[in-house]
Amino acid sequence: MRIDKYLWAVRLYKSRNAASTACKKGYVQIAGQNIKPSREVYISDKIGVRKNQFTTELLVLDLPKSRVGAKLVPQYCKDITPEEAREHRHSVEENQRLSRVKGAGRPSKKDRRDLDDFFDHDA
Repeated sequence: MRIDKYLWAVRLYKSRNAASTACKKGYVQIAGQNIKPSREVYISDKIGVRKNQFTTELLVLDLPKSRVGAKLVPQYCKDITPEEAREHRHSVEENQRLSRVKGAGRPSKKDRRDLDDFFDHDA
């Protein structure tokens, strides 16, 4: 099975075209080497996928016939990303979620209530 088709089938990318583009840009590696979208993938291959500035490592367990449901993905690949990389990703995502720049974008529900309290108590 082609690597771009495999990455699409195990739901790492929403479309096969996106998976193919990622391969062409060098975001997908097998055994530390950048690969082309047409590269065949085999059982027990270790795939490194760089997505959203983080590298996820996968072990190919089986090859699906076509795109599989989200619950069936663990039958076809296993996430073997090192624990420290997973923790780093989680901490960065949490930090981004918590660090909203004040005054940027639409006010949150809490911001709106604070503004309502401020203007109601002024009058």
